[in-house]
Parts: sequence; structure tokens; C-alpha cells
Amino acid sequence: MRLRVEFTTEPFDLDEAPTHAVVAREVIQAAELDAVDVGPFGNTAEGSADEVLTAVDSLLRQALASGATRVSLQVNVIEGEAP
Repeated sequence: MRLRVEFTTEPFDLDEAPTHAVVAREVIQAAELDAVDVGPFGNTAEGSADEVLTAVDSLLRQALASGATRVSLQVNVIEGEAP
């Protein structure tokens, strides 16, 4: 099964990326995921279920430890992939 994760971290800072946002992006970029897209208002990545779920666990733990007060995420099965 392949999954797509979309996430944002808060609080926002439009002038400079907060530490928690940088850490979350680094976790996703370091994971063995496909189609990684990071941006100022949202981030997405795709990969196998195991890789995405492992990355999400690390993302949550590290972003919260780095000052995030909220992490919003959505995980979807990629259409056309068997569940």
C-alpha cells in the first residue's frame, strides 16, 4: 500500500521558518519517501505505508520537541493502490 502524507506545523512565522517547521521538513526529506514537496504553508510526501508511518511518527515526536504547538496532518491511501 502507498500513502500520501500532508502536514503543517504551528505556530506560523511568515518572516522566518520556525525551528519546528525546519525539523519537520528535515525528517520528511531524510526519510525514504517519494514525491517530497515542502513549502511555507504545507508539505507532502508519498511512499510505502511503512515508510510514511515511520516518518510521521518521527515527524510528530521531533516537531513537538522542537516547539510545535500543533501539527495538522492528513494521510491518504494513494488512489489505484491496493489497501
